[in-house]
Amino acid sequence: MTAAPFPAQTAPDPRALEVLSRVWGYGAFRGVQAQIVQTVTDGGHALVLMPTGGGKSLCYQVPSLLREGTGVVVSPLIALMKDQVDTLRQLGVRAAFLNSTLSLEGVREVEQALLAGELDLLYVAPERLLLPRTLDLLERAPVALFAIDEAHCVSQWGHDFRPEYGQLHVLPQRFPQIPRLALTATADERTRADMLRVLDLHGAPQFVSSFDRPNIQYRVANKEGPKTQLLDFIRAEHGAGQPGGDAGIVYCLSRKSVEETARWLQSQGIDAVAYHAGLSPRERTLAQERFLNEEGLIVVATVAFGMGIDKPNVRFVAHLDLPKSMEGYYQETGRAGRDGLPSTAWMVYGLADVVNVRRMLSQSDAPEEVKRVEAGKLDALLTYCEAATCRRQVLLAYFGEELPGPCGNCDLCLNPPRVHDATREAQMALSAVIRTGNRFGAAHLTDVLLGRETEKVLAMNHHTLPTFGVGRDHDERFWRGILRQLTSLGYLNAGEHHGLSATGRARPLLKGEVVFQVREDSLLPRERVRRREARPPRSPIGPTDQPLFEALRQWRLGKAREQGVPPYVIFNDATLKVIAELRPSSLTTLGTVSGVGQRKLADYGDEVVQVVRDHLNGVPPTAPQERGAAANRAVLDLLGAGKAAPVAGGPSRPHPGPLLGDAPAAPTETVAEALREVRRTLAAESGVSAFLVFPNATLDLLAQRQPRSLDELTGLPGLGPKRTAAYGERIVQAVREVLGQ
Repeated sequence: MTAAPFPAQTAPDPRALEVLSRVWGYGAFRGVQAQIVQTVTDGGHALVLMPTGGGKSLCYQVPSLLREGTGVVVSPLIALMKDQVDTLRQLGVRAAFLNSTLSLEGVREVEQALLAGELDLLYVAPERLLLPRTLDLLERAPVALFAIDEAHCVSQWGHDFRPEYGQLHVLPQRFPQIPRLALTATADERTRADMLRVLDLHGAPQFVSSFDRPNIQYRVANKEGPKTQLLDFIRAEHGAGQPGGDAGIVYCLSRKSVEETARWLQSQGIDAVAYHAGLSPRERTLAQERFLNEEGLIVVATVAFGMGIDKPNVRFVAHLDLPKSMEGYYQETGRAGRDGLPSTAWMVYGLADVVNVRRMLSQSDAPEEVKRVEAGKLDALLTYCEAATCRRQVLLAYFGEELPGPCGNCDLCLNPPRVHDATREAQMALSAVIRTGNRFGAAHLTDVLLGRETEKVLAMNHHTLPTFGVGRDHDERFWRGILRQLTSLGYLNAGEHHGLSATGRARPLLKGEVVFQVREDSLLPRERVRRREARPPRSPIGPTDQPLFEALRQWRLGKAREQGVPPYVIFNDATLKVIAELRPSSLTTLGTVSGVGQRKLADYGDEVVQVVRDHLNGVPPTAPQERGAAANRAVLDLLGAGKAAPVAGGPSRPHPGPLLGDAPAAPTETVAEALREVRRTLAAESGVSAFLVFPNATLDLLAQRQPRSLDELTGLPGLGPKRTAAYGERIVQAVREVLGQ
C-alpha cells in the first residue's frame, strides 16, 4: 500500500506556536507534529502513526483550540478520558467527557456546554458516540474536528479489536466536511488499510513518525526463577521497596500468575497491587487510581491494564511471560518512559512460554487466515527474543524502519554476546525428537539426550535409541535452551500436550545445509549469566540534583492530593528534572522551562520557586497547604507590573497594572465565598457546569486581586473576552458588595 504524500514541510503556523507556548509551555513542535497540526487546522484529514509518548494528543488538541467549535475525541477507555480532561483543565483548556460515569444531570451540563460552544475539547467513548442521541447532538453543535484515538481498533487485524470502532464509518457519512484524524501507535499494512477504509481517509496524508524510543533500554533474559529475577532487577535498578522508588508495570499471562506475583512482591516489602479482569470493578478502579495517584507503586497485571494510562513517569515495564505479538510487546513496553527519561523494558521467557503461546494460538476459534497472520507475528517476536545483534534494530525493522547502526542501549549492545555454532547439537536434539515419535515434551527429550534412565525412558524403550546419552557433554540447561531456540525459530512445533515435533524446516538443518548459531549467554550456567547482566542502577537525574528533585516530587504529591488529580497532571518528572537542574530563583527563569505554560506558572510558580529557595537555604520542605497564603503572590506582582498574563480562551495581553484602589482589601476567603455563590448562580442560570463559568484557579486569583471594574478583569487567567462579557459585571458586583462599595 502506498502512503499518500504529506504536505511539504513549511515554517510552523505562528498561531499554533503561540498556543503551544502559552498553554503547554513548549517552545517548538517535535518531528511531524507541526505538519499534522497545519493539515488539520486547514480542514484536512490525516492518518497518524506515532509511538507512545511521541505527542499524538497535541496533534488534535492544538487544532481544536485554533479551529472554530469543539474538537471531539473518540477515546476507548474511561480512565484515559479522565486523565486527559484533568490535564487539560489544569492548563486552562475547556475540556469535558461524555461517558457512563456521569449522572444524567452531568450529561445534560456537558451537552449544553457543547451546544453553546463553551468547550474546546470533548472526549467520548465509541459506544456513546454511536447512540442516535449523541449523533443528533453533534449535528447541532459546532464541531471543529473528529480525532479517533487508538484507531487501530477499527480493524479486525488490530491487536485490540473493538467492534464499536468498526462502526465509525458513520463519521464520514454524516459529517463529511469535518476533518477526521486517525491516530495510533502501531499498525501493520493490513490494519492501516482497514483504518483508511472504515474512516474514509483514502487520499489523506499519512504521517508516520519514527518508532524508535531511544530512552528505553530493551533487555531479554532466559527465565530461571522469574520472581527472583524480577525482584533483583527492580531493587537494584529502580529502588523498589525504598523511598523514592520508581513506578512500574509487571505483565503476566494469567490471572493466577498476576495474583501470585503481586502477593510475593508484597511479602518482599514491595508496594505492589494486582489488576486483571477477574477482579471486581471496585478493585480494578482502586488499583488504577492508586497507580495514577501514588508515587513508586508497582502494578502486576494482565495486558488489559495500561491502554488508558497516560502516566508519564513509568520507569519500567517488565514481562514475566511472553507477549503474543511484536505489536503487543511494542505497545506494552511503550508505556514506560513517556516523559523521555531513561526507562527499561525488561522481559524473561522460556520454552514453556513459547509452547503455551503457540498452543493458545492453535486452539483459537479465529479463522485460519487470522491464525496464520498471528503466527507470523509471534515468529517475529521470537526472532527478536533470540537475536544476537542489536534488539532495537530488529524491533524497528519489523515496523519497516532501518536503524543505521547498533543503538548502544539494549542488553546485546551493552554486553555483546559471543555466538556459538550449535549445528551439531541442534541435529542431536532434532534426531531425539524424531526418533521418539514427535510427541514428547522438552523434559523427556532432555532426559534422553543426557542418558537418564528414568521410569518413563525405560518404559518407552528410549534408552535403546542411538540418540540416548549423545548429549552428556552438556547440562540440562544447555539442552533446554537448544530446544527452546529450535521451537522459537520454527524448527520444532509445540503440540496440544506440550509435545514437540519436527517441522519441514528441520530437514535442511538435519542435512547440514544450514548453520544453527546461538548466543552463548543463553546456554551458560545461570551464575555466569547473572554476573554478565549486572549493571549499575539507572536514575533519570544526577546525584547532586536528586535531593531537590525529591523535594519537588514531595511538593507535587501534596498539591495533587489537595486537588484530587494525579501528580503528573501538576508537572511531569521531565519538567521537575529541569527545574531541579536549573534551580530557578524567579518566575521569569521558571517560565523558560519546557512544560511550564502560562497557566501553570500562574497557579504554581510562586510555590515552586519557594521550594527551590528553601532547598538552597536548607529549609525542610513545606506542605502545599501551608503555602496557601503566599500562593501566586509573585505571579500577581508580575501581572501588576504589566507583564503578560495567560488567557484561557485567547492570546496573552498585558495587565493594566495594580488593581486595588485606596479602599482596604477584604479577607481573601470572604471574597472567595462570595464568588463561589456567584458562580453557582451563573451556572444555574446559563445551564452549564460551574467549572465552565470560571475554574477554581481563576476564583482564587479573583479573591486575591479583588477587581472592582471590568478593566481590571482584562488578562486574568481563565477569563477570556467571552467570559468577561458574559460574567464580568456579576463578578465585579460581588467583589464590590463584599467591600461595601
